[in-house]
Amino acid sequence: MSENARINPCDIIRKKRFGGELSEKEIHAFVQGVVDGSFADYQISALLMAICIQGMTDRETLALTLEMARSGDMLDLSGIPGVKADKHSTGGVGDTTSLILVPLVACCGVKMAKMSGRGLGFTGGTLDKLESIPGMRVDLSIEAFEAQVNRIGCAIIGQTAELAPADKVLYALRDVTATVDCLPLVVSSILSKKMAAGCDVVVLDVKTGSGAIMDTPEKSRLLAETMVRIGNLSGKRFSALITDMDQPLGNYIGNALEVEEAIDVLAGRTRGALRDVSLQLGAHILRNAGVVESVEAGVCLLEEKIDSGEGLRRFAQMIEAQGGDPLVTQDTSRLPKAKAKIELKAGSNGYLAAIRTADVGNAAKLLGAGRERKTDEIDPSVGIVMHKRVGDQVSRGDVLATLHVGERSDKIGAYNLLQSALLLSDTPVKAPALVHAVVE
Repeated sequence: MSENARINPCDIIRKKRFGGELSEKEIHAFVQGVVDGSFADYQISALLMAICIQGMTDRETLALTLEMARSGDMLDLSGIPGVKADKHSTGGVGDTTSLILVPLVACCGVKMAKMSGRGLGFTGGTLDKLESIPGMRVDLSIEAFEAQVNRIGCAIIGQTAELAPADKVLYALRDVTATVDCLPLVVSSILSKKMAAGCDVVVLDVKTGSGAIMDTPEKSRLLAETMVRIGNLSGKRFSALITDMDQPLGNYIGNALEVEEAIDVLAGRTRGALRDVSLQLGAHILRNAGVVESVEAGVCLLEEKIDSGEGLRRFAQMIEAQGGDPLVTQDTSRLPKAKAKIELKAGSNGYLAAIRTADVGNAAKLLGAGRERKTDEIDPSVGIVMHKRVGDQVSRGDVLATLHVGERSDKIGAYNLLQSALLLSDTPVKAPALVHAVVE
């Protein structure tokens, strides 16, 4: 009889149902039962709902996070000299910061060992963006991943099948039991993968607004504070920025389009919100890693890496190391291009008052840039380019956005959804803040 078999799942469920604090032994038994199948799906679901209703203490949340991290492979990056860092975003639209900050931070001497995921729903996935680069591979072995980080300072790959396997089971059940937004379960899901990935410093980008999982600053702050607190209790260095998602972060939405915008930022051709948030996140990594004394100094150092061209060259090195075409960094026409373009024009004079960001992301998904299920095939060439941002003055006939469409795109559905997502006002509107708060 296994150690876990001595703990009755019903006893754990009953204890949490009545608001009790689970012990480390009980949480260990629960996670092991999830992984080895000794806990039935209906028992796991019952406990998830009890946790959702009763909550968890910090001690419980930390124990759950660590047990989930230990449920599979734990990467040991100690053989790579220097500080190893990672960044995680809770997901948004036009959120291409990883492609910018990873090579820039690596230029400053911090090793960026990043594992990312694919897009699901209206949020874009870093792996899908990278795979729009001809030949680019994201399925490196752990040995190749570590060797590349050691050699050029950075790599972005997909999460291995054995990284926090308990999370895959729990997330699938959370998705069908209305417990996706339960705070301790969100925290343990995100942090378990980051802790298993073996980095010393992690900076979190917690989105807030109409295109975010947490749609209000209050919800986003609570999530950020909890993740930073639990993350720091694990012995690693965590910080979080709460950033705006009441409009797309970048102006390009879609896989190859977002790679193109990232290249334009690294080449110094494009400024704006995407660049600013990327620099802020990267600067916090540099500060937490001890490279600079302040975030302001970190921003200046990263700007130097853009101005010198070093950041763009490092991105080209990373692409080439992972089998991709490094010449895309010099000629973005080598990226996949859509078959046709459709312009969405303003029907009246006024000011762009609001953007329903989730609808913009869903419009891009209708074009083929995103997926509803993990098995769905995406078109890397399609997407949307936004020409106006909240607060901009517009005249009748101005192009608000351009849809890049393919043969399988739902052009009419995407056009109508995008049109309804852009709201005009007769009076001036103030642009939303870009960074709402910093949580240390």
